[in-house]
Amino acid sequence: MADVNKKSDREKKKRKFSFKEKYDRKQKKKQKKEAEQLVTLTNELLATQEDEKNLKEKVSKYTISVALPGSILENAQSPELRTYLAGQIARALVIFNIDEVVIFNESTQKKSNDGLFKGVTKASDANVVFARILQYLECPQYLRKYFFPVHQDLKYAGLLNPLDCPHHMRMDDPSPYREGVTLNRPVKGGGSYVNAGMRKEVKVDKLIKPDVRVTVKLDPYDDEDVEKKKYLTGSVVSPTTPKESDNIYWGYSVRLANSFSAVFTESPYKSGYDLTMGTSERGEVLDQMDLPNFNHLLIVFGGLKGLELSLESDETLHESDVGLLFDHYINSCPDQGSRTIRTEEAVLITLSALRPKLPNVT
Repeated sequence: MADVNKKSDREKKKRKFSFKEKYDRKQKKKQKKEAEQLVTLTNELLATQEDEKNLKEKVSKYTISVALPGSILENAQSPELRTYLAGQIARALVIFNIDEVVIFNESTQKKSNDGLFKGVTKASDANVVFARILQYLECPQYLRKYFFPVHQDLKYAGLLNPLDCPHHMRMDDPSPYREGVTLNRPVKGGGSYVNAGMRKEVKVDKLIKPDVRVTVKLDPYDDEDVEKKKYLTGSVVSPTTPKESDNIYWGYSVRLANSFSAVFTESPYKSGYDLTMGTSERGEVLDQMDLPNFNHLLIVFGGLKGLELSLESDETLHESDVGLLFDHYINSCPDQGSRTIRTEEAVLITLSALRPKLPNVT
């Protein structure tokens, strides 16, 4: 009987230890799983922060400029079509976040870029007309009356499709930034009042002469308290700040070049363009290219007769092969089914082909 009791005690003790071991194993497994999940979450968080950092670095690291001749407007058959063509180009520029557009003169008869012209006709300077329409479209609607008085070049502006860029805001659209114009009103304590297209004017910290377009960074405010305030407050920042700091595309700038060579030599960037591309059906197939690192990319499109005519029109350039002027001479649409690709088509095709290659630039 004693042996049976001892055996029973040993079995109970054995079962007791086996239950404890199973419990310990489950706990260890649970703790291991929780630790793995914590590591995974930590890694994901770090990866997200790193991606945001890289995105911010990429955004602030490079710019893209597009250059094309104003003569492409002369190929349109009527003033209305010339205006609409300029609008098509503008739409393509903002869709692909272009920072600068350069309109260059490829005519052998040099024209002045100053003074008044007869409007969108073949007798007017197509370069100036083109640039004026591009500037008009880029400007937010509520500011156009300040910077674009009635002009013959804009006679058919009603035909243009709106760009609807991030800085083209409605009155109550929330945004940390706004485009505005300084007003001719005295400010107590210094500074300036700005019309930023909102229900209230914005008081900025700098004294600026009236009728100047500025980019304003707004101080935080509560929508419900706007009506109670006399004005909102903010500070004047560079037009590049929204893109560099918050990845918000803020439109393009327009530059007129009196010659083909001026496209390269009059760059607004201190170090110039460190990567240049010319487009032609005789160029290297773009699909097979990898973009090198760059800070400022320039893509140049030719007119009706290609970049060869642009080279011939500039007496200061002595190269016989236009492709030698560029780091890359590219063909963005090989095996094309039409004998010619119009410039407005080439802009869309080339920028579409380049787009998937841009994120690889670090």
